[in-house]
Amino acid sequence: MREETAAKSIGSRLGIKWINPVLDKEFRLRMRTPRAMWTLFFYLFAIGLIALSAIYLTQIMSGRSSSFNPEESKMLFYFLSMAQLGLVAFMAPGLTAGVISGEREKQTLNLLLTTQQSSATIILSKLVSSLSFMILIVISTIPVYSMIFLYGGVSPKQMVLVFLFYVFMMFVLGSFGILFSTLLKRTMMSVIVTYGVTLFIFVGTAIIFFVMSGIAQQANYNANGANSDAYRWIGHIIAWNPAAALYSILDPSISDEAYYIASYNQGTAKGAPMQLWQQFIIIYSVLSSLALWTAIRKLRPRLKK
Repeated sequence: MREETAAKSIGSRLGIKWINPVLDKEFRLRMRTPRAMWTLFFYLFAIGLIALSAIYLTQIMSGRSSSFNPEESKMLFYFLSMAQLGLVAFMAPGLTAGVISGEREKQTLNLLLTTQQSSATIILSKLVSSLSFMILIVISTIPVYSMIFLYGGVSPKQMVLVFLFYVFMMFVLGSFGILFSTLLKRTMMSVIVTYGVTLFIFVGTAIIFFVMSGIAQQANYNANGANSDAYRWIGHIIAWNPAAALYSILDPSISDEAYYIASYNQGTAKGAPMQLWQQFIIIYSVLSSLALWTAIRKLRPRLKK
């Protein structure tokens, strides 16, 4: 009892009530509807179909029907991991981009703001309830990944790191979704902007990296490799890309190759200062924290002096 009372007092001092009516309502509305059941069903159906199709095609291409190469199992794990990252990036913005603007459109936001719940409690409760459903979906795909362990080639540590990366990616996209849902009045505009930012994170950062790498290689070629270390900063650009960060978990050597691409003379390249996924977590932890802080600050209208 004393520990529970102490936890409640600490939470009240921080302005956050972890067990609150907002979180309870969101859990009930999100978990107990037929929409949640069918979303889970179609997600598992899609990821299962992808896995079975990949196994079938691999068996046909290899010409074997009774054996499975561990190297092929590893490639299947890479393929499933990237496919699931794409599904997470597709679903996470849609679950969070309308949580505040939807309340505003239903004219229930003002009523919610008149309660005793703080702005931080409302924002974090909306985020936790949305991400909890995504976490449930991702965890439910573990039996699909278990087929890969039957053939070897993948360590449990890699699988744990990949799933933790999914959770972090949900937090990042969810933070951006709640930010735009708070700043923009219309849910449709919030969804469009959130998906636009997601598209830039996945595609735009990769395009910028390859364009800058091409410029660096051409400059190094004209300088006969004498200026190879001047463009090593370009390797940091790909650390903003989630697909590259996930692939660096699966294959750590890709981090060094990202910096080799930006350096024409590979003999003098020193490799990556840290893994791409570590840089990714540092960068987007700061950006997500700023997004949540801005959403909390902008949730309540402020009167002009």
